[in-house]
Amino acid sequence: MEYAIEMLNITKEFPGIKANDQITLQVRQGEIHALLGENGAGKSTLMSILFGLYQPDEGMIKINGKEVQINDPNDANKYAIGMVHQHFKLVHNFTVLENIILGVEDTSMGFIKTADARKKVVALSEKYHLNVDPDAYIEDITVGMQQRVEILKMLFRDNDILIFDEPTAVLTPQEIDELMHIMKGLVKEGKSIIFITHKLNEIKAVADRCTILRKGKYIDTVDVASVSKEELSEKMVGRKVNFNVEKGEAHVGETVLKVENLTYHPKSGHKEVLKNISFEVKRGEIVCIAGIDGNGQSELVYALTGMVPTTSGHVYLNNEDITKMSIRHRSDHGMAHIPEDRHKHGLVLDYSLAENLILKSYYKPRFEKNGFIRFDEMNKYADYLIDKFDVRSGEGRKSIARGMSGGNQQKAIIAREVDSDSDLLIAVQPTRGLDVGAIEFIHSQLVAHRDENKAVLLVSLELDEVMNVSDRILVMYEGEIVANLDPKTIDVKELGLYMAGSKRGEGYE
Repeated sequence: MEYAIEMLNITKEFPGIKANDQITLQVRQGEIHALLGENGAGKSTLMSILFGLYQPDEGMIKINGKEVQINDPNDANKYAIGMVHQHFKLVHNFTVLENIILGVEDTSMGFIKTADARKKVVALSEKYHLNVDPDAYIEDITVGMQQRVEILKMLFRDNDILIFDEPTAVLTPQEIDELMHIMKGLVKEGKSIIFITHKLNEIKAVADRCTILRKGKYIDTVDVASVSKEELSEKMVGRKVNFNVEKGEAHVGETVLKVENLTYHPKSGHKEVLKNISFEVKRGEIVCIAGIDGNGQSELVYALTGMVPTTSGHVYLNNEDITKMSIRHRSDHGMAHIPEDRHKHGLVLDYSLAENLILKSYYKPRFEKNGFIRFDEMNKYADYLIDKFDVRSGEGRKSIARGMSGGNQQKAIIAREVDSDSDLLIAVQPTRGLDVGAIEFIHSQLVAHRDENKAVLLVSLELDEVMNVSDRILVMYEGEIVANLDPKTIDVKELGLYMAGSKRGEGYE
């Protein structure tokens, strides 16, 4: 059997953790090979070894049957291996074209020649239906488009082996479908794809074979067509997973969050991003804001949490007008926030896990005395949260946040916010990038928060999550709320019509 890539008995240790323990991965030519595992199972580490970012402690790599040594990403490029990372590696104030040629520029007399590169980029973009504008600046395009730029970067370098690390974590359902088409097209052209994910639907949709890792060990390689989602998830997590969200009836109490005629017009923008928004969230209910990415959901959360000033309108928390209050005031008066961008707004990446867990309470008497942090209290509290929320990292509470896997960074934020016992929990994409076991746990935490007579405002792009977790759905389209729906009485297709703007709810015409 001719394999495009073989990674044989790969072992890699970091302080306190064996990230890869004797793992073997064999990818055939012209196949989409999925790599499945929980957060922290060792998927990204294994791919970083293949891409030359890490060196293995043991084991060997063969390409087309020959043993090779990959010392750095330039070597990987030499062997035609390309990678789209989970957090994109793009320069934001460069154009698309500049990002694509970065590192392989063609120069003459010290000047960069872009004419040939531009032709090649436009041709590739058309051939694979990527529709990318080479002159757009990265900071002005959507994450879905940024990802296409990453794919073009690989194609521009004539890579044959393409690694996609959790490529769908930041995409809308429509963009995910488009990406699947693109991947199938690439394989038809003879490329081989390694697809790292923990979304079982996607594996069933595009992968030919799938290798499963668990806690750094190799579990199995299966033909995707011959296994069920349930079997895959059991191999991945090591136990049966409940795909249904367990929740009883909602017992709705008084209003916690009241939003009145909220409008937001950014100083730099030409138009209002939020138009006259009004809604309420009551105790004992989970209200979900659904919509296609970029319809004002992020800005609404920024306005509610105090990250941007509103243009007009009011926000009330427990009957107090907090429209002009500071972020800390909101936090101290019963608002918790699981942010959309965990790196930018959720963590201080160079602080330890313990320090991140008290970011919102370090100044309170429990953790502070005479202006100094009480480290014993901090450590005790951190250990309690790490245990309760199963946050995994190499060195426990001493681990630096930057070195933790994305899913465990997310669990740390959720632990801190849910445990703050706030009247209102605003959760933005709380399960983005998490595996089925962790998703099941987080959904149960949201329901538990609701059942303690607290209010939950969930913002999600995952339609299954919207339908299964919420008690009420508010649909946002182009900065307005266009419908207030009961998930029990509508289906996903109908929800999609509201999200696309082709239908409006009663009272929103």
